[in-house]
Amino acid sequence: MTNLDMAKLAAGKSSTLTPAVEDYLRALYKRGRRNLPGEPVTTSQMAACLDVRPASATAMLQKLAALEPPLVAYHKSHGARLTAAGERAALALVRCHRLLELFLHEKLGYAWDEVHEEADRLEHAISDEVAGRIAAALGHPTRDPHGQPIPAADLSLEHAAAIPLRDLPPGAAAVVCQARDDDPALLRLFAALGLWPGTALVLLGTKPDGTLRLRLAGETIELAANAANHLLVIIDES
Repeated sequence: MTNLDMAKLAAGKSSTLTPAVEDYLRALYKRGRRNLPGEPVTTSQMAACLDVRPASATAMLQKLAALEPPLVAYHKSHGARLTAAGERAALALVRCHRLLELFLHEKLGYAWDEVHEEADRLEHAISDEVAGRIAAALGHPTRDPHGQPIPAADLSLEHAAAIPLRDLPPGAAAVVCQARDDDPALLRLFAALGLWPGTALVLLGTKPDGTLRLRLAGETIELAANAANHLLVIIDES
């Protein structure tokens, strides 16, 4: 990369990054958030996220690690982490993606289970300036339709003290914080059950097969364990 390219990367999105590279950076960022703090993302995890062969994932991670500045720190035996430059590039793309999801939802009437794929197609084509104008048109939002945080213009990002719904202690009250956006069928299920961001609930208990029994809005519902993995909640301490 040239000095100009490095300056663009430090500021946000870089026009020198291909859509494929941006997809890897965002996938590495999102998958890394699901791992334990400091735990690298394995090649197999990356391959599963992007639906590619492990050999293809290895080749791209090696390529990103060889750039100057490197976007990824990679070791074949341990996995990969984003470098500071790689994280900024990933956050710039995350910002574009989540702003687009909210714009499609609020301004164009897309359902929350329809916006992810559309944003995937559009995110590579918009600049930081366009993203800023979308943010201004939406009133500088902090959350996308799924409750996921939107990085600010300076790419700072606040993370709530959320936990997976499956980890909520029995009898505890909580509020739905966010849902993963990459499974339209599950998003439609959550909508049908009323499990939107901001919904208050109580975990009544868990069945032997892992199914969760929840109370919300005065009703008792059941949610399979695999679906509960896609929801984050904040425990109500009041």
